[in-house]
Amino acid sequence: MKTEANIGNVVEKTTSRLWNAMHRFNPDAEQVVASSGEGSWFTDESGNRFLDGVSGLWCLNLGHGQQEIIDAAAEQMKKLSYSPLTMNHEPAVKLAGKISELLGANYQTFFSNSGSEANETAFKIVRQYHNQTGNPGKFKFISRYRAYHGSTLGALSATAQANRRVKYDPGVPGFLHVYPPYSYRSIFGGEPEESDLKAAQLLEEMINWEGEETVAAFIMEPFISGGGVIIPSPKYIQRVEEICKKYNVLLIMDEVVSGYGRTGEMFGFKHAEGVQPDIVTMAKGLTSGYLPLGATAVKSEIYEAFKEAGKDNHFRHVSTYGGHPAACAVALKNIEIIERENIVDRVRELGKSKLGKLHQLIDHENVGEVRQVGFLLGLEMVTTKQSKVPLDDAKMAEIIGACKKKGLIIGKNGDTVPGQNNVIIVAPPLTSTEDDLDFLVETVDSVIRSL
Repeated sequence: MKTEANIGNVVEKTTSRLWNAMHRFNPDAEQVVASSGEGSWFTDESGNRFLDGVSGLWCLNLGHGQQEIIDAAAEQMKKLSYSPLTMNHEPAVKLAGKISELLGANYQTFFSNSGSEANETAFKIVRQYHNQTGNPGKFKFISRYRAYHGSTLGALSATAQANRRVKYDPGVPGFLHVYPPYSYRSIFGGEPEESDLKAAQLLEEMINWEGEETVAAFIMEPFISGGGVIIPSPKYIQRVEEICKKYNVLLIMDEVVSGYGRTGEMFGFKHAEGVQPDIVTMAKGLTSGYLPLGATAVKSEIYEAFKEAGKDNHFRHVSTYGGHPAACAVALKNIEIIERENIVDRVRELGKSKLGKLHQLIDHENVGEVRQVGFLLGLEMVTTKQSKVPLDDAKMAEIIGACKKKGLIIGKNGDTVPGQNNVIIVAPPLTSTEDDLDFLVETVDSVIRSL
């Protein structure tokens, strides 16, 4: 296994015509140029191998080279290259049924191309639903600080990460933000569960302050991922659902990152017993990144409101490529593999026995907290445990760069909260071998202990 990557040989100047995502302009920057992939690893054009410790952008759940998925896409393209969902095609019908089965209740699913689009779709459905059920004044959406819900303008308005919105504001009217269940830096103090429940209470107070007749929905990830892997107690999620039901506020569960096995459950909300969201949005792990696909699953009783007669009562929304036949075929095969190979159980077990070894870093002075659920782990880095002052950007870049030189790609909560981009993020493919996970843990451990 090659662990030392010769980064100096991988040179791609940013003066090329490609506009890279999330990159500050640097004409002398060296870029990795990915060439091929196998399992949890990819190889650059100079032959250096890297373990992808963040699954691309949290999406490569089954790793590279799943031949069954590749064949499913090719076979579907040969059979039916394209068909819009203004009518039906078999893969979309089957996938919608499978999603409903996995969610454990009756849902109607609208397909799009990404998580951002899935959330945009949810926002439009929610506003129209309230309009058509006698509550036209319900138009406001509440989300949580540090949460990410997408890059399109509506989804960005729900995204309560100040650095993401600089120079793009003002956003779409009607989006509000509430304090998150962030026990490590809690304003409440006390035990984590107690702190989380107090954060939930702030949601209820906001609904009352705004007027319940104006609040349409609350959108949340079960675990705030890109905002720093913030993991609330199950009772927080249960309490949020109770509050939403009390005030006729629809609960939108953003499962874009946490869905399809990432957390040791098929969906993150299933860690909280009895919770059944009104709307569930998903993408990423739905196809393991093999083709773009987003989905907005809506409880059937909400869908009923769109059956009323009238020229404007149907959902007037369309996505040209949403629910592409090949993408739906890929999703079906992806889910089949997840179920057949018991991926969810595997994540639950190896998350504890292998990836969980990173909890040993809690004894290091620069590690303030280790947060984990399944194959989603965050290390909150600080200057000292006592001060909790976030580690600065230069030190964070040093950690990520050192791992990269050893052949490991990890992430951080970049461009989120001013002065608090200090959480190392680890989220490897769910099919990572035990040797892969050992290498990941050993690399991160050695780099941080060398600080």
